[in-house]
Amino acid sequence: MTAYADFYRQSIDQPDIFWREQAGLIEWKTPPQQVCDYSNPPFAKWFVGGTTNLCHNAVDRHLATRAGQSALVAISTETDTERSYSFAELHAEVQRMAAVLQGLGVKKGDRVLIYMPMIAEAAFAMLACVRIGALHSVVFGGFASGSLASRIEDAEPVAVVSADAGSRGGKVVPYKPLLDEAIALSKHKPAAVLMINRGLAPMHLQPRRDHDWAALREQHLNTVVPCEWVESTHPSYTLYTSGTTGKPKGVQRDTGGYTVALAASMKHIFDAKAGDVYFATSDIGWVVGHSYIVYGPLIAGMTTIMYEGLPTRPDAGVWWSIVEKYQVTHMFSAPTAVRVLKKQDPAYLAKYNVKSLKALWLAGEPLDEPTAQWISDALSVPIIDNYWQTETGWPILTLANGVQQQTTRFGSPGKAMYGYHVKLIDESNGEELTAPNQKGVVAIEGPLPPGCMQTVWRDDARFVNTYWKSIPGRLIYSTFDWGIRDADGYHFILGRTDDVINVAGHRLGTREIEESIASHPNIAEVAVVGVADSLKGQVAMAFAVARDASGLTHEAARLKLEGEVMKQVDSQLGAVARPSRVYFVSVLPKTRSGKLLRRALQAVAERRDPGDLTTMEDPAALQQVKDLVG
Repeated sequence: MTAYADFYRQSIDQPDIFWREQAGLIEWKTPPQQVCDYSNPPFAKWFVGGTTNLCHNAVDRHLATRAGQSALVAISTETDTERSYSFAELHAEVQRMAAVLQGLGVKKGDRVLIYMPMIAEAAFAMLACVRIGALHSVVFGGFASGSLASRIEDAEPVAVVSADAGSRGGKVVPYKPLLDEAIALSKHKPAAVLMINRGLAPMHLQPRRDHDWAALREQHLNTVVPCEWVESTHPSYTLYTSGTTGKPKGVQRDTGGYTVALAASMKHIFDAKAGDVYFATSDIGWVVGHSYIVYGPLIAGMTTIMYEGLPTRPDAGVWWSIVEKYQVTHMFSAPTAVRVLKKQDPAYLAKYNVKSLKALWLAGEPLDEPTAQWISDALSVPIIDNYWQTETGWPILTLANGVQQQTTRFGSPGKAMYGYHVKLIDESNGEELTAPNQKGVVAIEGPLPPGCMQTVWRDDARFVNTYWKSIPGRLIYSTFDWGIRDADGYHFILGRTDDVINVAGHRLGTREIEESIASHPNIAEVAVVGVADSLKGQVAMAFAVARDASGLTHEAARLKLEGEVMKQVDSQLGAVARPSRVYFVSVLPKTRSGKLLRRALQAVAERRDPGDLTTMEDPAALQQVKDLVG
C-alpha cells in the first residue's frame, strides 16, 4: 500500500493485522499473544501478553549500531551551557540514575515525581524510571506549591527528583522552596527527595529525606542496572492535564502500546530516519516533551535536542542557529512561539542556513493561516499543523508524509491519522455528520488506538464519565472540540465546545473570529471570548496584540485600528461575528506552556473571579485586561 487512504482504511477495518505489523517496529522480550482486548469498553488493552521495556527501545537497542552517535543534546541559553551525550553515554547516565533511585527505595510499580527544568538529568530520570518499571509523573518545573501538592497527593510518589532552580529570561526561579512547601501541604509525604544542584540558588537539604544527586552518582559510576521487562499493559507514566478543576486528572499511559505508537509515528507521520536530528521546543512537563523530546526520537535512533531558554534570547535567531549548528532535520514547535517570532526582526531568520530542515510541525493551539503563511515564506519548508491531546499521546489529525506526501492546507491540522476512527457528531442527538463542511464535535470511536490513555489514574469512573459519556446515547470519546471536515478529508478545528458563542441565536466559533482578526496586517496575536450580554445573550470580545503598537498610545489611533479590525470581520464573516470591542494589550495571559487563558479572559470581561491562575506565566497580563474592561 502506498496511498494513505488505503493505509488508513486497513487500520480501521483490519486493526489486528495493521497493529501487529506496527508492533514489529519495536523489540519485545515476549511477543504479544493478542493485539487488542476490547472486551470491556471503553478500556482497551493493547498487545496483551507481550513484555517489553520503554528504556530498552529508546536507548539499549541502539548500542550495537550507533553507540557513538549523539543521542541527547542539552542546550541552555539561560546558563550558556551545551552538552552532547552519545547513546553509550546516555545509557551509562540512565543506569546511574536508576541505581540511585533503587537505592532510595524505588521499585517496579512505584511512582516517582519529577519536578525539573529542561536539563539532561530530567531525561535521565524519566528513562531511569521506565527502565526499572517505575512510573514517572512529570510536573512542569516552577508550578506553584498548591498545584504541585495536589499532584504529589494524587500520585503518591515514593521519591521526588528536582533541582535547586530553573531559569527563564535570565531570571532564576528557585524550585526547592516551592517543593518543600508542596510536600508540607500534601497529605502524602514522599520518603526521599533527590536534588540536582545547578548552583543557581541556595538549597537547604533536609536530613534523611533529601539527597544530593552528584554525591550519589559518584557511587554508581560503573553500575549496571538491567531493564525490567514489563507487561505491555504495565503503566509507564501519569501526566496531569492542565486547566483541570478540582482534583487533577492523571492521564495514565501503558508501555507496549505507547512504544509502538511512537515508533509508528516517527516512521509514518514524521518520515524520520535513524541519525536524523529532532528539535522539539516544548518542555518535558507537557505531553509533547514526553512523546517528541524524550521517547519518540530516541526510539527512532535520532538525536534529540533539549532546549532551556526563550525563542528570543539572546536574540530571535537562537532557534535557527541551533538548526544550522546541529543540522536539525525535524522541528516541532507551537503556533504561540511562531507568533512571538513574527514580531521580531525578519533578519534573524535570514541569518542562518536552515536547509537541513525537512519540515516544521506545529501543535498546541490552532494554527491560523496568516501565521502559517508567514513562517512558510520565511523558512521555505513545509509547515505541518497537527492536532492531539495529552490524553492521546500522539497526533489525531495531521499529515502522514512517511506514508504518502500530502499537501498542507493552511488553517487545517490535516487528516485523521491511522488507528483513529474520527467522526464528527451532532451533539444534540449523537448522530454522525457525514456530509462535507458540517460542524460537529470531533469524536473518536473506540477502541482508542495504542499510545492513548488507558484510564484516569485511580479513577476509572472519571475516565468513562468525562470522556465517553458526554454525547447523548453513545459510548464515544469526545475531544470537546468543534470541527468540520472538507470533501478531501481535511479537518478544521473551530475551538472548544465550550468556546462557542451564541449571539442572538447564531452559533459562532471563537476560532473563526480569531482567524479573521489575525489576518489584519497589524495584528500579531488575538484571543476572542464570549461575554454575557443582556440583549444578545453573548457578544464576542477580542483582545489583541499589535505588531506595531508605537502609535497606539493615543485613543484616536486605537479606535482607528479597532474600526479596521471590525470592518475586516464584517467583510470576512458578516456583521453577526463582529466583536463588540477590540482591546489592545501588550501581552495576552497564557500558561507557562504557552496556552491562552481564554476562560480567565472571559471571567475578567464578565467581572467574575478568574479562578485558579497557578499556571499563568505573567500575572500582569490579566491585570492589563482588568484595567481596560473596568
